[in-house]
Amino acid sequence: MSNAGLPQLYHPFLTDAGLETDILFNRGIDLPHFASVVLLRTEDGRRALEDYFTGFLKLAERMLIGVILESATWRASPDWAGPLGLTDPELDRLNHEAVQMLVRLRDTWRSAVPHIVVSGCIGPRGDGYDPGRIMRVDEAELYHRHQAGVLVAAGANMLSGITMTNVPEAIGLTRAAQELGSPVAISFTVETDGALPTGDRLADAVKAVDDATAAYPAYYMINCAHPTHFASVLEPDMAWTARIRGVRANASRCSHAELDAMTELDIGDPAELAAQYGDLCRRVPTITILGGCCGTDLRHVTAIAEACLGPAVTNE
Repeated sequence: MSNAGLPQLYHPFLTDAGLETDILFNRGIDLPHFASVVLLRTEDGRRALEDYFTGFLKLAERMLIGVILESATWRASPDWAGPLGLTDPELDRLNHEAVQMLVRLRDTWRSAVPHIVVSGCIGPRGDGYDPGRIMRVDEAELYHRHQAGVLVAAGANMLSGITMTNVPEAIGLTRAAQELGSPVAISFTVETDGALPTGDRLADAVKAVDDATAAYPAYYMINCAHPTHFASVLEPDMAWTARIRGVRANASRCSHAELDAMTELDIGDPAELAAQYGDLCRRVPTITILGGCCGTDLRHVTAIAEACLGPAVTNE
């Protein structure tokens, strides 16, 4: 599927919420190293994932809108095999099954939901809050190429680089996707000042990736930050801002350091968060892909969808 074949470039879309925080805190299922891919090892885990995604498919059906399903592979790149107690082939198999689960759900829901896009989710090599050691572009391309290839071969319509913390890694992942001929979206995480954890301005990061890859990403997103952290840096009517098509915000206003120290989930105020999304979408109308990140769940995304797109259709 070329970028032109992605329906979310032409229509408003939903995506999911904070998968890992929902599974861990709301459903009480342990996730070693915050890796949801391990759920695919058991029948109970697979059932929990299917139940999670089905909630968003039902919402998309009620809203008469398309949905992007992100595979449970954010923390499933090669470096995580050892910490998760997996061999490399076992991790590859789980990556493959994560996409295949979504393909089956897409086939089941095809007649009920206008458009369903299966996205292969790729997280940063290290931590989603801290860039740590920053790879060279060629190193990042080589590192991410393996997982990207497994996800594409499994049937993903596109790839998404979620919580990218630095520019070289985002460029490397984009080039890996380009080599595979797969569309890719790059989602940056930002701090409370709206800048990347490296200190790079969001505008500069978007421009740098576009300049280095002939603007290959289908679009950019922002995730793992609260709207109050980044709304002020989005400049309406600027070319770089028009490249931001999606938002997956945190429920909490807390900084990443504060969130790391928490032992309980901060779900914020879903109604307030939805109102902030509504304001953001009115200011930056190119933002049409709506979902959530840490601390959010189906309640938040439902409120966001209704604030930005109107009330859901009901059969009552």
